[in-house]
Amino acid sequence: MPARASSTQPKLFGSKSTKFTPLVLPPRVTNEEFSSFIQKIINLVGNENVEVITSRDQIDDGSYMDPTLTHDPHHVMEQDYFLASATVAPRDVSDVQVIVQLANKLSFPLWPISIGRNSGYGGAAPRVSGSIVLNMGKHLNKILEVNVEGAYCLVEPGVTFQDMHDYLVKNNLRDKLWLDVPDLGGGSIIGNTTERGVGYTPYGDHWMMHSGMEVVLPNGELLRTGMGALPDPKRPETMGLKPEDQPWNKSAHLFPYGFGPYVDGLFSQSNLGIVTKMGMWLMPNPGGYQSYLITLPREDDLKRAVDVIRPLRLGMALQNVPTIRHILLDAAVMGSKKHYSSKSDPLSDEDLDAIAKKLNLGRWNFYGALYGPKPIRDVLLKTITEAFSVIPGAKIYLPEDTPQDSVLRIRDKTMQGIPTYDELKWIDWLPNGAHLFFSPIAKVAGEDAMAQYAVTKRRCHEVGLDFLGTFIVGMRELHHIVCIVFNKKDPEQKKKAHWLIKTLIDDCAANGWGEYRTHLAVMDQIMGTYNWNNGALLKFNEIVKNAVDPNGIIAPGKSGVWPKQYSKVTHKL
Repeated sequence: MPARASSTQPKLFGSKSTKFTPLVLPPRVTNEEFSSFIQKIINLVGNENVEVITSRDQIDDGSYMDPTLTHDPHHVMEQDYFLASATVAPRDVSDVQVIVQLANKLSFPLWPISIGRNSGYGGAAPRVSGSIVLNMGKHLNKILEVNVEGAYCLVEPGVTFQDMHDYLVKNNLRDKLWLDVPDLGGGSIIGNTTERGVGYTPYGDHWMMHSGMEVVLPNGELLRTGMGALPDPKRPETMGLKPEDQPWNKSAHLFPYGFGPYVDGLFSQSNLGIVTKMGMWLMPNPGGYQSYLITLPREDDLKRAVDVIRPLRLGMALQNVPTIRHILLDAAVMGSKKHYSSKSDPLSDEDLDAIAKKLNLGRWNFYGALYGPKPIRDVLLKTITEAFSVIPGAKIYLPEDTPQDSVLRIRDKTMQGIPTYDELKWIDWLPNGAHLFFSPIAKVAGEDAMAQYAVTKRRCHEVGLDFLGTFIVGMRELHHIVCIVFNKKDPEQKKKAHWLIKTLIDDCAANGWGEYRTHLAVMDQIMGTYNWNNGALLKFNEIVKNAVDPNGIIAPGKSGVWPKQYSKVTHKL
């Protein structure tokens, strides 16, 4: 069924057929079929918005600021293991709909991305080599609305956290609204949110803060979720407008649930549609702010600290999403490994203590922030300081107590919604630095945190890598982010990093710890650990996938969910 009206048929940029020979084709697609398909897309969006990957010269790792869209720049497998056949940048929502309809005719796999900065989890690379990477962020990059009264924004996939912050500053709205940001400011708001990423203000759970999505379904139809499914009452004004251009219901970005089954979750970490717009809540300026650091001198202080944190977080004395960072993560932000040691083996406890002393930090470092008028902040700071005083040697610092290049100065910006890029530096801990994120969940309990740390540290050292990591404190859970840094030009080290993450998945599953987000190379393995009641969750996901996307075109294999056309054995890593 056509998704766009006859009055808005795609502009054709020429019909001359060209033979395209990509480095890799998707399964069951011939070179002739690929060439015909790509030519139709070129006719739709223009040559300048299509790049076919025909030469290894096009496979460049790029950088965070200039991301490659062809493969994973932090490749733990061979550089071209997860490789696109082409990249395509739709100009608008109608283009997306037409491309989806064309893909259905061939069962051609599409891998939608926002801007390609899913660093540590696979970047823009497709799970199925030969897929077309659909670059949603190149042209669909508009801030469609910022509503001060309702404290929300409406954005397209290409809008980054930096873009939104700049908009607030440029329009003198920063004194009214703050944006929650993750560690790096260059990521897409939609991309990070649909991957269930986190930030560090009280609005740190990004998925919780979204309201109202617009999605192109696998059949090309356009869906708005929640209250967005209720048309705006000013219908005469929408006559002649394409659905994607019609105004939203005024409650769509205020109340996310609407009526009936809540379907938004089906488009989170999923392969059931392509998100084209999303509403996101912004944080009203709290009227005051203070960041702080509490250093914990011993490794086993982690246990006591987490038990101190739990009641403070549940009781909202800890207002934001705080972090407990390992000394080497902070050290890596301020220098590479060779800056501290000539060792190639993992650093010893004595080495870590020496680094902590040099940087005036603890073996663990707790970063938090307070919000609101000064009397409220003062009471909360006193409460938090007294709670941590049960840990011998714990010290509290404010930003002005630390050097200009301290991690606290960086976190001071992050925890008030100001994007930074300084966290990029820890990737250079090793030469030719690349990284994988291993992200298990645990309860906010000291015993669990210590057990999870012990397992991950032991395995890191087993393969000769240092442990770098942080615990992010949610409302009732810990996100343990283990930063597996490796030399991507060292084949043996890459193999060790891959073995490490696969082994950690099994180790953690044996302890009842599951990962909340992961890299392409281990999606199937992690989905396999969520196997209660004979894998009922995966079976349900597969039923939904095959019903909604019968031709299996949208991101096959994403999160370990495969359409019926694909053999899991063939794609097993």
